[in-house]
Amino acid sequence: MKITIESTSKMVTLVQHHEAGRHETPARVWQGETESGIPVQVYVTRIAPEIPKNDPRQKEFERDLTSVADPRPEIAAIPLRLVI
Repeated sequence: MKITIESTSKMVTLVQHHEAGRHETPARVWQGETESGIPVQVYVTRIAPEIPKNDPRQKEFERDLTSVADPRPEIAAIPLRLVI
């Protein structure tokens, strides 16, 4: 499956319960769609370019990463804390 996504301004906290206790991870919600047009939402906790740190494209990546879209209404309605 291939999807196209864009970063939104929506942030959430993913809460995971396990034997060792509870773990919280911040995530940014990205919105997009599949190749066939099905809307999707993606919870991104980390993202890194696969280029050397001294590559000139690194600054472009960091600049692009600060650009965010307004979330769709379905995404805006997601609670700020999600238990997984």
